[in-house]
Amino acid sequence: MTLLFGRRARLRWLHLIIGGALLMPYFLAAMVVVGWFHPHTELFSSFSQQLTAFACALPVAAVTALFGPARQLSVAAARALCGVPGDRPLADGPARTRQARVRTAGWYTLHLALGGVISGATLAVPPLAGTIAVLPFSRSVRESRTFGLPEAMDRPWILVLLPFVGLAILVAMAGCAALAGALLAGRAPVLLGPTPQDRLAAAERRAAELAVRNRLARELHDSVGHALSAVTLQAAAARRVLDSDPDFVREALTAIEETTRRTVGELDSVLGLLRSGEEHGATGPGLDALDGLLEHCGVPVSCAVRGETGTVPAAVSREAYRIVQEGLSNALRHGGHGVPVELRITVGAAELEITLDNPLPERAAVVRPGGGRGLRGIAERAVLLGGRTQAGPHGDGGWRLTARLPLGTRGHPRTSEQENR
Repeated sequence: MTLLFGRRARLRWLHLIIGGALLMPYFLAAMVVVGWFHPHTELFSSFSQQLTAFACALPVAAVTALFGPARQLSVAAARALCGVPGDRPLADGPARTRQARVRTAGWYTLHLALGGVISGATLAVPPLAGTIAVLPFSRSVRESRTFGLPEAMDRPWILVLLPFVGLAILVAMAGCAALAGALLAGRAPVLLGPTPQDRLAAAERRAAELAVRNRLARELHDSVGHALSAVTLQAAAARRVLDSDPDFVREALTAIEETTRRTVGELDSVLGLLRSGEEHGATGPGLDALDGLLEHCGVPVSCAVRGETGTVPAAVSREAYRIVQEGLSNALRHGGHGVPVELRITVGAAELEITLDNPLPERAAVVRPGGGRGLRGIAERAVLLGGRTQAGPHGDGGWRLTARLPLGTRGHPRTSEQENR
């Protein structure tokens, strides 16, 4: 009995009655039109005319479902009343594609058609069943012109069965309503679920959001990670010579101050992007800010620049700055304070080339748990611009990081060659 009269069955029954109520304006308008062709017939006296009006009303309802927020309203009603399985999601938002609108029209027509039938049965069947059930107890009802029984049926054993017949009619009507509600619930994910175009649009939105998050994560990693590495090593070096070399300690504290001040500004910029949720208008230091970075990076750097860095596009310039910053951070982290780094920047006609060389320490560096993401982030920055990177041992005990970034239009990403450091 739960399947027929449980909470889910009652909600689905209510959903069908709402469909019947939505059908009424179309049905009444169709009855008026049908009545024009039968002027001498009473409007609601002919079942054939009602059936014709019902059939004419459904196409009109389907057409109206092609416009407006029909899918949003249908989805809200189906979620609240239909009991759609949770593993079969329904679509959100209005129908923007032709396929989505056609599916919505199909759902709306099915809902109104089944709702009209079940609503009509809900109005007509209970009084009929009740009358049949009371026939054995009321001779006046049995002899009435409205519901008179044939003499052949006016027998005791037949009268005894009539209450059960009335109850069976009610149960049959409840079963029909339950079947119609289950049919709607089963078709809802198909007709109101996301179309392939909806899934593609959702995937594109998720990809765009993920790209923004990855970009901001790289910004935080490169700026804050570099600053923390530089500050930590500067402080450690200053602590070791605190009593013997106060001038070096003073220089180290100045470098720490400049590094943290610059990093706080970069952190505010990244957090501003996070708060606004926008990637447009992205700002950050470029190649014109390299002097400040090299001065307080914590390692001695010899820098050679060929070409005009001012002609480099802003987006490429920002990514190049971050690549240099992360390369210096790696050199500082793995080589330690005082390890020389050679930086070469070449601005060509078609691409920008960045090369960082530094010696590897004789003693293996301590790698932080879980490994780093620096080289991976460098590769991602280059690939997004259509460039490539290469990192690994080079020459006699050295390490080389090379990045090539195109200066023209963005090309197809190429494979990045790198080794775990």
